[in-house]
Amino acid sequence: MATISMDLRQRILKAYDRGDTTREQVARRFEVSVGMVKKLIQQRRHAGDIAPRHHRSGRKPIIVDSHRRELRLLLVKQPDLTLEEIRTLLGLECSIQAIHYVLVDMGLTYKKRRSAPPSNPDRTSPAPAGPGARSRKGSFPPASSFSTSRRPRRT
Repeated sequence: MATISMDLRQRILKAYDRGDTTREQVARRFEVSVGMVKKLIQQRRHAGDIAPRHHRSGRKPIIVDSHRRELRLLLVKQPDLTLEEIRTLLGLECSIQAIHYVLVDMGLTYKKRRSAPPSNPDRTSPAPAGPGARSRKGSFPPASSFSTSRRPRRT
């Protein structure tokens, strides 16, 4: 939705201030919502102006620049911290994902898991047989097949 011009804002309030029309009638006349007319009236009463206030709209960040500086210093000293540990040490009251997004934005990395098993480069199963290799005798019971169907085999 586009911002309403200052000229239109002034004309809306001027029409309302005359006192001979309701908010609904003013909204219909200028093709804006009743909520917009109400917002302009309230804004003028509370703030004293009717200028657009986009710089104050939206959700305010929980993790501000001072937190980012502390975060950078903390990770230089202890690069293996988990997101949960970072949140606790900085005293933040935000989600783990919020910290993740800030770290990504800052180009920093972090330890992903509380603990992980060491990598095992050894094989965990025997190597596959080459082409033409025979299977071990008795590896499949007689009259069995490779099918995964549970129905009995037709003979």
